[in-house]
Amino acid sequence: MSRPVPNPGILDIAPYTPGKTPVPEPGRKVFKLSANETPFGPSQRAIEAFKHVADHLEDYPEGTSRVLREAIGRTFGLDPNRIICGAGSDEILNLLAHTYLSHGDEAISTTHGFLVYPIATMAVGARNVVAAEKNLTADVDAILKAVTPRTKLVWLANPNNPTGTYLPFDEVKRLRAGLPLHVLLVLDAAYCDYVSRNDYEMGIELVATTENTVVTHTFSKIHGLAALRIGWMFGPEHIIDAVNRIRGPFNVSTPAMYAAVAAIEDTAHQAMSKQFTETWRNWLAEEIGKLGLKVTPSVANFVLIHFPTEGKTSDAADAFLTKRGLVLRSLKNYGLPHSLRMTIGTEEANRLVVEGLRDFMAGR
Repeated sequence: MSRPVPNPGILDIAPYTPGKTPVPEPGRKVFKLSANETPFGPSQRAIEAFKHVADHLEDYPEGTSRVLREAIGRTFGLDPNRIICGAGSDEILNLLAHTYLSHGDEAISTTHGFLVYPIATMAVGARNVVAAEKNLTADVDAILKAVTPRTKLVWLANPNNPTGTYLPFDEVKRLRAGLPLHVLLVLDAAYCDYVSRNDYEMGIELVATTENTVVTHTFSKIHGLAALRIGWMFGPEHIIDAVNRIRGPFNVSTPAMYAAVAAIEDTAHQAMSKQFTETWRNWLAEEIGKLGLKVTPSVANFVLIHFPTEGKTSDAADAFLTKRGLVLRSLKNYGLPHSLRMTIGTEEANRLVVEGLRDFMAGR
């Protein structure tokens, strides 16, 4: 062999494709609504905390993210020793795959689940098994039916990206009860801060009372720290111990750590963002629905818009809106070729998208 060859299965992985980043043009205002970023940016307190550590960038971070784990523990009433932090929750998902999956194992995700799940699974030589969804929502019975003796892990985004749907906590508990005890259930709660449903729980209770469940979360969404790449996981002590053994010793930077502490403590900033998101999520669903387009009911900071398969297609709508500086997310790689995902943006952006879709549907 004349050159290094990747491990079996690596070249079968479809690379992750992020939302489009618009290219600014002179005289045209551009709104990026393709990556579920908050329109408000981070808390001012988080920005100040980030700047405060700028004089000491020569120092390595504290290797266990202790100050952040303690802040998360105070916020959620958790034992900091059962928390691990990472460079975004993506890193933690990959660490879980490396810790609990191997060649010949299987991990289950759902039809339109987060694309990092199959990537993390296949990267370690395991097989990604897809469980069918029902009405674009994870189906507990389908997941349980997909379990085989080789199943070692189940990925569940709740709420789910890119559909915006969720499973009530009773269904999540039913899923856990139906899975074999050796199967790890990973609850990805990246969008939990936007949910206002009485039957929803991010999963902390289940993690606290079982030995085979973890919940992951991120500072990239409501906290607005996507550029800093920081996330966390709450889990049983034995899982935290195992993952820590392969975690990089300085995987969370000092500026990210202190910005995240300030962000999680600024509850007013979070409450403002959540209320704004809920108001405009409802408005967008109603106004877009009036145009004859279906919108999947969402509990997150985005809406999923469905277009006809011919004529006024999602591709045509995407091109039309992009020319107006309104950049949404195409979902072909998620198996939703006739849909666009729209992040809830500023009031100006939201109104412009509805105006643009109205003109598009009317052929103007």
